[in-house]
Amino acid sequence: MTWYTWPEQARVNMSEQVLAAIASTLRLDPFERIHLYTLAGHPEPPMNRDYEAVPAAVLVMLRHLEPIPATVINARFDLLAYNRTYDRMVGGLDQLPFEDRNWLLLMLTSPRWRATILGWEGAASRLVGRFRAGMGAHTAEPSWKSLVSRLRQQSPDFERLWDQHDVRAPENFTKHYLHPEVGVLKLDYTQLWLGERSEIKLITHVPVDDGDWAKVRLLQGYDQRSFQRPESARSVGRTAYIIAVAGCRYIDSGFRPAH
Repeated sequence: MTWYTWPEQARVNMSEQVLAAIASTLRLDPFERIHLYTLAGHPEPPMNRDYEAVPAAVLVMLRHLEPIPATVINARFDLLAYNRTYDRMVGGLDQLPFEDRNWLLLMLTSPRWRATILGWEGAASRLVGRFRAGMGAHTAEPSWKSLVSRLRQQSPDFERLWDQHDVRAPENFTKHYLHPEVGVLKLDYTQLWLGERSEIKLITHVPVDDGDWAKVRLLQGYDQRSFQRPESARSVGRTAYIIAVAGCRYIDSGFRPAH
């Protein structure tokens, strides 16, 4: 334990190979890897390494869930991976630096993101409450503390909501987005944890009705006339859950996460 604290205290120099081995052994997620490399005075690890935190089978699921918008997040609400429909729904994730792809940061500091979320105040309060609840298990971790510090500096709204000390439990609900091209989207938000003790989860946004299904298809450029809605929209979310529990054995080596 003492040796692991030395990099944070700048008492030891480590090669990139050693840093990569430590990150792999400790199963660091992409943002924790960036923090480790920064402490050690090395450039941030290449983007393709960052996606090692997401199992390959889950990346395949993201692709095959389309046109359902889907993403993978961790307990800090960092966006670790996402499919094309999700990127087109929220717009421009690929153009953001990796460290800025965080739901809290985008919701609270990006005017464009804020404009797309109907009922923003309630959504922001819910997200900050979930973040505070999650931080209880991570209070000593620098990556969590640095995110809180950044949000306090950049967002008066975060400062206000954070000081309310509200905590929220995980919940599934219906989200409402205002997309500049297809209009209002009503989507059932469902959280699928990737393991019994995993903090990484797959998030699906299943369209509520026929009109919403047609709109998400438009985001992907599909021909509406060729689209047939499943018998139950919510059955798609249940199917995704069953696939996740089963382990998703199908591997498509041609798929890569969007970056």
